[in-house]
Amino acid sequence: MKQDQVSDLVTDTGRVTVRAIAAETGLSIATVSRVLNGGDNVAPDTRDRVRRVVERLGDRAPQPRREAAARGTRRPVFVRCPYLLTDYFGHIVTSIAEMLALHGQGMLLDAGDAVVGSNVVRELPRRRDARGAVLILPPESRADLESLVARHYPLVVVDPRIAVPAGMVSISAAHFGGARAVTRHLIELGHRRIGVITGPPYWHTRDDRVGGHLAALAEAGVLGDPGLMRFGEPAAATGVSAGGELLDLRPRPTAVVCFNDKVAVGVLEAAAARGLRVPADLSVVGFDDIDVSRATTPRLTTVRQPLQEMGRTAVTMLLRQLEGHTHEALSMELETRLVIRDSTGLAPAANLGHRCITEAPRWAPVIHRCPYFAGRPSRMTG
Repeated sequence: MKQDQVSDLVTDTGRVTVRAIAAETGLSIATVSRVLNGGDNVAPDTRDRVRRVVERLGDRAPQPRREAAARGTRRPVFVRCPYLLTDYFGHIVTSIAEMLALHGQGMLLDAGDAVVGSNVVRELPRRRDARGAVLILPPESRADLESLVARHYPLVVVDPRIAVPAGMVSISAAHFGGARAVTRHLIELGHRRIGVITGPPYWHTRDDRVGGHLAALAEAGVLGDPGLMRFGEPAAATGVSAGGELLDLRPRPTAVVCFNDKVAVGVLEAAAARGLRVPADLSVVGFDDIDVSRATTPRLTTVRQPLQEMGRTAVTMLLRQLEGHTHEALSMELETRLVIRDSTGLAPAANLGHRCITEAPRWAPVIHRCPYFAGRPSRMTG
């Protein structure tokens, strides 16, 4: 690379990236970072090669971490979570705060239901009190997010509600895989008539989880039944109302898959009101593995989301942006894990005769579109 080409790769602050220096010197990014941060185990001639480039760049050279940490005037990171900091969002925000503190970085928190309609995200590029942002399940429109990308504002989205624009960094859990795993578990227990209570329309997470559920059914030669689908806000009240509708069907489902643990709590209440025993008469599963999943009777089978790891990873990826690094991957999905407890059991023998209602012939083709979303494609792979 010619010397004048190194300036082609710069951050929004005008600093040349570590990657650009690595490309010019022919060294790895890790080696360049060690030199910049005064690390050991670097050969003298290698250190000199990096220092010559840094001296030529002057103020445009990447800033060493220790120098940045020593700056008392460094602006905080803006963290927006326009929801109550319950055990779900609280775990994410707490891990973000702890990770920022570990790096000597302050946090400016914008949280609570009262700020959900704020225009603060649109104003971020003009603000002088924050140097970057972490947005948790942002309710903002795609146009608002695209505007931030166009202005090269450093930010990371955690648990995106919609598909993020190209060029935006995002962290989420593997919702498709988690939903497929929990439905496979129910199928292994003999369940075929499985009700689903999913999230609000047009949530990206909803599409992924329904896709995972349908994929597991297809693997077992079972077609999804739109009549067994309900949706609503991720709250216990949804579980009571939507769960009640499902349990009043004839024949009723032998299991209900819930969008989160709070919805599952509502389904447990609806089942108890109808004299149904869990799991003898009905199996119920949640998603998230928050504290309430271990406080119910019976304890919930659920899918564990890596909430704290999502927060820590978001901070790591944001700090890389602020330090001038580029990302190999812009969207990252962290692994979920099935947690089997007491709310799932063998399908009731009395209902096994209804299996033919939803079971597809062995020659039936795999459907690659989600029947619940009026033709919207799902991510089911069969």
